Amino acid sequence: MTQHVRDLMTAPPMTVEPQASVTDVARIMRDEDIGVVLVTDDERLRGIVSDRDLVVRALAEGQDPGETTVAGACSDDLVTVGPDDDLDVVVQVMREHAVRRVPVVEEGRPVGIISLGDLAIERDPESALGDISAAKGNQ
Repeated sequence: MTQHVRDLMTAPPMTVEPQASVTDVARIMRDEDIGVVLVTDDERLRGIVSDRDLVVRALAEGQDPGETTVAGACSDDLVTVGPDDDLDVVVQVMREHAVRRVPVVEEGRPVGIISLGDLAIERDPESALGDISAAKGNQ
């Protein structure tokens, strides 16, 4: 039986406006126990920001996290999938673009996110990645 993205994606995704501060985004990540937030403008996907992006693009550059907006820290060269795409499409996109998380978009609006960990839990739950991904967060 073919599985689709909607079967595994996390929905709804956490989103912020481009004007959100790096501090605010970091707090959302902490409070929601997530490593990525989608950046939207007028409900349209504009970027994706990971915890690593915050560190490398803002903090390591010495920027004030309370004054720096997420627009300057997010990736805007996006690859996306649709909720009705087969999981094999996600695997191909992740492999081709060397990404671990892919926004799920329908009519230009983000409806979810799917991660390498989600795929590992589903396809290879006994693997190290599947086991780690299924574990409770470490807050």
